[in-house]
Formats: sequence, structure tokens, C-alpha cells
Amino acid sequence: MIAEKFRVACMGGVVAALTLHAHAEVPTNGTLDTPIGQLEVVNGYPSDATVTKLYDEMDFQRAVQAYLWALPYVAMGQWQAEQLNKFGAANLDYVDYFDYKDKLGLLTANATTPYSMAFPNLEKTGPLVFEFPEGAIAGGILDFWQRPLTDTGQIGPDKGKGGKFLILGPNDPDMNPEGYFVFRSPTNNVWSGQRGLSADLAEAQAVIGKMRIYPYSERNNPESGKHIRPEGREWHGEQPRGLAYWELLSRLINEEPSLERDRMMLAMLIPLGIEKGKPFNPDERQKKILDAAADVGELMARANGYAKRFPGSVVWPDKKWEYSLFLKETNQEVPSHTQLDERSSWFYEAVGVTVGMMGRTVGAGQVYLEASKDGNDQWLDGGKHYTLNVPKDAPVAQFWSFTVYDNESRCLIDTGSYPDRSSRNDIVKNADGSVDLYFGPTPPEGKPESNWIKTLPGKGWFTYFRLYGPTETYFDKSWVLNDIQPI
Repeated sequence: MIAEKFRVACMGGVVAALTLHAHAEVPTNGTLDTPIGQLEVVNGYPSDATVTKLYDEMDFQRAVQAYLWALPYVAMGQWQAEQLNKFGAANLDYVDYFDYKDKLGLLTANATTPYSMAFPNLEKTGPLVFEFPEGAIAGGILDFWQRPLTDTGQIGPDKGKGGKFLILGPNDPDMNPEGYFVFRSPTNNVWSGQRGLSADLAEAQAVIGKMRIYPYSERNNPESGKHIRPEGREWHGEQPRGLAYWELLSRLINEEPSLERDRMMLAMLIPLGIEKGKPFNPDERQKKILDAAADVGELMARANGYAKRFPGSVVWPDKKWEYSLFLKETNQEVPSHTQLDERSSWFYEAVGVTVGMMGRTVGAGQVYLEASKDGNDQWLDGGKHYTLNVPKDAPVAQFWSFTVYDNESRCLIDTGSYPDRSSRNDIVKNADGSVDLYFGPTPPEGKPESNWIKTLPGKGWFTYFRLYGPTETYFDKSWVLNDIQPI
């Protein structure tokens, strides 16, 4: 009942109700019509029923905003738990995601490049050494709010030459030993996320296999963790739904220091049964509110991600392509505030951000552009057929790729066929050097299937266009990508 009332209160009628009652005053005695229903006042006091309604609404509103606030945090905790529980990855182990089936649980993965991920907890080990070999890799080491401590590989301080990165935990003493790139994490849990960039897949996998993690205290005789493969085991990296979302958030709050930035939000969670130093044991009222807030919060996250309202989010005038990564800085901060909505948009859809992913370096790093609507401004529909013309001379020093994602899981669309086409694939080009791609539930009639990505009827989808090593014609906008058009 509570959940249903909250869902109704969040619908479009709220704006109308606010307009109708914009000039209403709170009476000394009587009732006040509001978007959350009628509120009764007796001698200036809210009635008992109104007090209950107001507290329920207060806690619901706080929970919905807390859902959006916690998206990057909970995504890290979920993936860490999946690697431990589904793959048996210990604290210092990497899990290698080499083919697209390995990556089916990974938020907006690129199906082209191999990945490797580790989620160690520094509180268990003390300072950790992350050792990277020379080679074509790119990635970073991030805290559990997905703020990079450092890039690694091509854009990192090692410049792709390899090196040892020493990561200190929140409470570890300062040190700066020779031969290490030293960084401090504000969270106990950290994430090492790396991708291999070599066009030779075997070479890319071999470089990834040489990465290792070990405690600094064991540096003279280190025993590093293993590299593990998913090996067909089903897993889910997206944030959990319902009460599981809040249970995971409660665990992370208990594991991590309270950051000054987040103290107000942490205070708002206390009436909902989520408090540092206490177990998550909500009563029935709190469960109903949290369950409803997770549903509404997720729909708000989808609106925030797929229908961006950020000024300047459109890449080319009169086109539907948007910048999917809209953070101004990798630490999620601007001079006047934390980029809450921009952070929530990206981290609902994706995991990780580094300097190399910000699309600022000509000829290196990555750019992520997104489309969830066709050229007619309609949501992309898995039951319909579409085409996209990629003009010749795409602005990349390395390669480009198009990847299709499920709009609910934000993971690679699972059709049993390869959900990505890139300039590294054996695709058919037109005589002028452009490429026509096709999307739909069945192969395009009379067109090359090598250029087709299968979609699922009854489900929406969206795509990322990635540019690896974006070149000058991307930055000056002289190269323009066409919209996806219905056939």
C-alpha cells in the first residue's frame, strides 16, 4: 500500500498539483491538498495521521535520492561480491573477461577488447603493490566511489612502459619508496580495471596475464593472486534491485570511512535503518519504503541516463548522439557542487572513469557517445529494423566500435550472437569507404550479415559508439556521425 501511494505521488500529476495549490497556505485548523494527498492540521499541529504520512513521505524522498547518490558505490560492491561468490576470486585475484560471453554481466562493456578486474580490500592487507607490465593496456585504479586514484598504461604515469603502483589505504602511514608510483585511497576497497588494446587478441591477453597484486610488506618475496576466467558461469554486475540494494549499501557503509562529502546523506539514511556501526535490520514500514524507493529511483536513473537534460549533452546539432560520460572532472566535483546527476547518469549505465576515458587527448584514450533514440526521436525498439551509416575516415587512431546494450540490465544484449561491430571486424565497406550497419531481430534482407547486430523484440536497447584514440576531426566536429534510422 505504501509503495503504491508513493508511486502515484511521483507521477506527472505532481507538477499539476503543485501548480493548483501554489498559493495555498497551511491553515491553523483544516486540511491542505498536496501532491501526497490531503494533510490535516489541528490547532497548528499536524494530526496523528498526517504525522505518519509526512514521515513516510520524508523517508521515501530521502531513500529515492539516496538510491541515485549510491549508484557508483553499490555497483562496485555488487561486482566485487560476484567475483568472490560466482568465480571464487580471492582478495588479490584478477578475473579476466576475454570474450563477449565472459562480459555478459558487465555494465556497458566493449565486446572488442579484453578486460581484467580486481577488487582488493586494503584493510585486510595493508598497502598493496599493483604491478603492470610494459604493453598496450589502459585503465586505472579507483576508489569505491569510482574516483580514479591514477590512470595506468598509456595515459598513466608509466606511459605504457610498465611499473609498480603502491596504493595506501585511508589509515596507512605516509611512505614514498623509490621505484613506485604512490597514491592514497580514501576507501578501504579499491578497484583495478584494465583493458588490453593490442589488435592481436593473443598479445592483449598475454599482457593482461602478467598483471599482479601483492602486499607491500611481502615485496621481497611476493605471492601474487591468480588470474581467473568466468568459464561460462552466469553473473550479474548491475546494481541489485529491491531490498538487496540497501543491504549492500549498508555493508559498504560499515566497511568504509564516512567521507565529509557524504555526511548529510548518511544522516538521511538513519531513519531508514541504515547506519554505520549497526546491522541492516529494517522493520516492515522501512522495508516497504525502501522497496518502493528502489523502483522509483531506478526509473529516475533511466530518465537521467537515457533522456539527459544536461546542457550541452548533444554531440552534434540536430543529431541524437549524446555524450554518455558527462562528468567535468574524474573526481565528480566542480567548484560549486558535486555532480550528482551527471555521476548518477554515467554510473547507472557504466562502471569506471579515468582521465583516459574523458576524451581529452588527441590520438589516445577513449570517447563514449550514446544513442537511445532514432533519427525520428523515438526510443530504439528491439522489434524494429534500423540502419546506420558510418561516414568514411572515422576519427580514430586505433579503432571504433558500436555495441548494443539491454536498456534494463545495461549489459551486452544477450541474443546468442555477437553484440558488437567494429573497424577491427571483417565488415563490408561501401565504395566510398563508409560503412552501413544494421540492427534488428532478423538479418537485413539482401544486406551483409557481417554488418548486422541482432536485437530482441519486446525490449528496448541503446548503443555506445566508442572511439579509441580520437583524432582531430572528432574534436573540431568536422566529422559527423549519422543518426540511427528506422528501415
